[in-house]
Amino acid sequence: MTKAFQSPDFKSKLPITAVSIFSQMSALAEKHQALNLSQGFPNYPASAELIALVDKYMRKGYNQYAPMAGMLALREQIAKKVAKLYDVSIHPETEITITAGGTQALFTTIATLIRPGDEVIVFEPAYDAYRPSVEVFGGNVVPIQLTAPTFAINWDDVRAALTPRTKLLILNNPNNPSAKALSVQDMEALQSILAESNAFVLSDEVYEHLVFDGLAHQSALAYPLLKSRSFVVASFGKLLHTTGWKMGYVIAPAELMKEFQKVHQFNVFSVNTPIQLAIADYLKNEEHYLYLPQFFQEKRDYLLDGLRGSRLQTLTSEGTYFLLVDYSRISDLNELAFAEQLTRENKLASIPVSAFYSKPVEQQLLRLCFAKDQDTLSRAIDLLHTL
Repeated sequence: MTKAFQSPDFKSKLPITAVSIFSQMSALAEKHQALNLSQGFPNYPASAELIALVDKYMRKGYNQYAPMAGMLALREQIAKKVAKLYDVSIHPETEITITAGGTQALFTTIATLIRPGDEVIVFEPAYDAYRPSVEVFGGNVVPIQLTAPTFAINWDDVRAALTPRTKLLILNNPNNPSAKALSVQDMEALQSILAESNAFVLSDEVYEHLVFDGLAHQSALAYPLLKSRSFVVASFGKLLHTTGWKMGYVIAPAELMKEFQKVHQFNVFSVNTPIQLAIADYLKNEEHYLYLPQFFQEKRDYLLDGLRGSRLQTLTSEGTYFLLVDYSRISDLNELAFAEQLTRENKLASIPVSAFYSKPVEQQLLRLCFAKDQDTLSRAIDLLHTL
């Protein structure tokens, strides 16, 4: 007789976490053959010069493990870029680690810092990876809810939310999905508040190059107290239109980076060698990233101009490659229901902004991605005018 074995008692560490809204809406878009303005990825080709550089390094035989912290040539180029943009000195050997995309950098930072019972302040609407990453390590998310149209932070609310258990504050600047950028006054207020606390900062700056209308990106690296406590995360996927390469990096003071790397080495250890070397060469030409604000502003403006005269109301997009639209003059449906209807019936996929909140909000907003070619944006405008 075969002995019956009892199944182990398995309890999910993330019992209420479902498939991400990005996967849901992209799958729905594919099912209904809809234009996909939901997930944030470009649909135009990456630079032929960059592709050729990757091919060059592959053919040269750079196909084995990179050093755990990343290829030094790339870390040196990142340090030069930071010096040019923010007039800040970063040591390439001790303060930079190359990661498998921005999300791995976020997760590993949270893994480095958070222990059971620690509190993490998050500004909502927030990128959906933050909360589960905190919770899987036993931390407690303390959300501060921001609302349309300004999504402004009340810094008195932040000060009131700080407790002796506050370990981390997560910023996303420019913010996905609100498309708002923090000001000098915001950064100074945060710096003043943190002077009274022992909290660290995770500054998610993956859209640092995508700021519009002459605004200057306010990096945590440019503020001395913030720099001393911050893990700053960036993404080559956003910078180079290559989200599928999953290449990012994190910058932190040497003593914090040492702790980050203790986790990183047992997480992914290192990332794609030939792509790192190709990007290092590519970044030697500053124009390969200095053109980005104008490039994406033109796409934003094309979409804005095209939506004039439609029944959608547009909110100000100061950065990222997203635009929020208010559909309250069209439907009373909640955001998810309307986004699904729009995909099924009008053949255009978007993201409900409610997915970025932990509690319901009285808004009727959708997020549209404009990192698309001209033909896609033109077709999207035509579809949205039928609403």
